[in-house]
Amino acid sequence: MAAAPPLLLFDGIDLPGLRTLEVYRGRGGYESLGKALAEEPQEVLASLEASGLRGRGGAGFAMGKKISFLPKGTIERYLVCNADESEPGTFKDRELLEKNPHMLIEGIVIASYAAGANRAFIYIRGEYVEPARALEQALDEARAAGYLGDDILGSGHSLSLVLHRGAGAYICGEETALLDSLEGKRGNPRLKPPFPANQGLYQGPTLINNVETLATVPAIIRLGGEQYAQIGVQNSTGTKVVSVSGHVQRPGNYEIELGMPSRELIYDLAGGPPEGRAVKCWFPGGSSSPVLTADDLDLPYDFDSMARAGSMLGSGAVIVVDDSTPILDVALKVAKFYRHESCGKCTPCREGTNWTVNMLERIETGEATPMDLEIMASVQEHIIGNCLCVLGDAMAMPIGSMIAKFREEFEAHIERARVANGRV
Repeated sequence: MAAAPPLLLFDGIDLPGLRTLEVYRGRGGYESLGKALAEEPQEVLASLEASGLRGRGGAGFAMGKKISFLPKGTIERYLVCNADESEPGTFKDRELLEKNPHMLIEGIVIASYAAGANRAFIYIRGEYVEPARALEQALDEARAAGYLGDDILGSGHSLSLVLHRGAGAYICGEETALLDSLEGKRGNPRLKPPFPANQGLYQGPTLINNVETLATVPAIIRLGGEQYAQIGVQNSTGTKVVSVSGHVQRPGNYEIELGMPSRELIYDLAGGPPEGRAVKCWFPGGSSSPVLTADDLDLPYDFDSMARAGSMLGSGAVIVVDDSTPILDVALKVAKFYRHESCGKCTPCREGTNWTVNMLERIETGEATPMDLEIMASVQEHIIGNCLCVLGDAMAMPIGSMIAKFREEFEAHIERARVANGRV
């Protein structure tokens, strides 16, 4: 096994009392904030750009570049932390929020300074009761200690930070639907452009980043952007917290250095499938990512390698499916989830998700024919790229990959179900 990666986000994560200001500060907490505020905002931004940090929420867009897209001038800018962690298989942000909320707050203040934002919001998933409680306590402590509010640490930078509870809608994890929800509207995705960097919250320039992305900022300032970029691999720098679940013996969150072999992550860290079982397929980036097979286990776990394999790193949630599970069961669970969570605004998503579920149910009962698999694969292709947001794609990509890679199993199931139900 390779040497253990440096722990940047999970260093001391289980230390008792880490969520309190006293313990966090005793471990060097808020020192990065003081260091950042002693520099000019453009110097802090230069460090973030030099780090090569790519967004950890799914899209993988460079954080520093996203900040640089914000228009200059005196217009009010906003920062929004997306803590609406609803992607099936993803639970990394929950642990960070519950156990080390001050690290996120410190990252938000530093990022707001680099972006020139004086108002920030954390939009947290409605079901995250305990993480929200930890954040509220941490926010109160940070305000009392002068890390939030007016003239932070005498720097002249001010920031108000508000925690906003969602109401349990998966669609609000999409950044523009999240903005509508923050404004008190129904959470529906917006037409882009304009992009949030130019016209986001309250029509102002808005920086939106995921919890893990912002929580990484203090480590980048502490190490320096260039040194941080030495961790990981080219175009996928740093460490990544990966949620591993499904058919593994040690499910949980693991902080790894990007570029680690996927086999090492699934077998050495998470223990691999139960004894006597083998990996059938796995989702490298949550349920919305196209599935990979056992043949892909030796791929490096990084953004570019997953893309070249026809999938994506996504939210960093590895879901393992072993050979005891029919692929049809997996496909049905995925399709039903996205049908339920579709906001219904776009026809390809609204109708396509429902139609796909109906077709998979026809396969289950033996009513379908092998030709229906061709039609279903074609429908997935017509959904992708034709919706305001990627929710439709999030169903179509994994379903399409399952049909392509397990077509014979689907056909065999149709034949068995036809015989069993007397349809021959």
